[in-house]
Amino acid sequence: MAGVTPPDVFAPATLGPVRLRNRTVKAATFEGRAPHGQVTDELIDYHLAVARGGVGLTTVAYLAVAPEGRTHREQVVVAPDTRDGLARMADAIHEAGAAIAGQVGHAGPVANGRSNGVHALAASRMPSPLSMQMIRSATSADLARITRAYVAAARTLVDAGFDVLELHMAHSYLISSFLAPGLNRRKDEWGGSLEARARLGRQVARAVRDEVGSAVAVTAKISVSDGFKGGVTTDESLEYAAMLEADGCLDALQLSGGSSLMNPMYLFRGEAPVSEFAATMPAMVRFGMRTPVGRRFLKEYPFEEAYFREKQLRFRAALSMPLMQLGGINRLDTMERSMADGFEFVAMGRALLREPDLVKRLASGRATAGVCIHCNRCMPTIYSGTRCVVIDPAPPPGFGGHPFPRD
Repeated sequence: MAGVTPPDVFAPATLGPVRLRNRTVKAATFEGRAPHGQVTDELIDYHLAVARGGVGLTTVAYLAVAPEGRTHREQVVVAPDTRDGLARMADAIHEAGAAIAGQVGHAGPVANGRSNGVHALAASRMPSPLSMQMIRSATSADLARITRAYVAAARTLVDAGFDVLELHMAHSYLISSFLAPGLNRRKDEWGGSLEARARLGRQVARAVRDEVGSAVAVTAKISVSDGFKGGVTTDESLEYAAMLEADGCLDALQLSGGSSLMNPMYLFRGEAPVSEFAATMPAMVRFGMRTPVGRRFLKEYPFEEAYFREKQLRFRAALSMPLMQLGGINRLDTMERSMADGFEFVAMGRALLREPDLVKRLASGRATAGVCIHCNRCMPTIYSGTRCVVIDPAPPPGFGGHPFPRD
């Protein structure tokens, strides 16, 4: 990048066929505002806050392609019966001047089969710490059905007016579980070599692109590393990213990390809210989380700005396609350094949860940094309306959902 003037993070930019008012992205973080699996006014307001706060692109999370692909029952499945609500949300975001993305995915082993009322699927059979059930190994017929479901969801979101489709290929969700050798012990054409383990993700990306053409931008979220033994390493993830780039089906990659199933704090960094998470779980899981084994599940990693940067720079050096930098971006100087490093977009999560208008304040010079303290007590609130408990301790009225059925 020597001698090249970095772009202004607050200037308009292009993502595939989509024109964005700036290079900031509200990262996909589950909102906890769809208690009956439908778009609500509260869900729309959640995204309107960051749209009105100046972000270029806000990402709705998490939009499942199939009922068993929800992490738990209180999530939207993209289907004809949810299309009108999604369209209403897209219209509202556009009126506020921002673009809207839908994070499209299948939770795989991260799904709570007991909550969903249908067993979860993964690359290989394994026990679920969430549902206390066995997760079923997906058959080739399942994978064909799920690929078709991605295509149908993509078409519905395009018809609803969404601008960007983000394919979830990280965090031990279904596609990610196929990539991880410790979770994928298959002996068929879907397991073994990295090329075989990458087959599902590449197949989904191709099918979605063939369906939507240039009507919307198509991106994918991948892990720079999974952060657990048997997960995807940075070297393997680089190879996978090169495959995706060569396939030519994606307009950008968002570089994340960690595993919602095996090591969630690798993604979040900062304080581990063990007691708060335990309080949301059934008695048996709550007890387990308070043991030394359970506490190792929520490891603590020191927080620092752009904590994936060292690994992400390897991707920037190896790839020519646009990249979104994610992971602890709270400061204006971090955003400017991201542009200087050659990343095309910056994605922000907790910082915008605390301050939905942070982008506008940074762009106007009224602030140089966000005020999020990275206590991570927002993480367990996904079951009762995702929020910053430092400023908003009470759940939204009418939102007190739970991932586990209560008799």
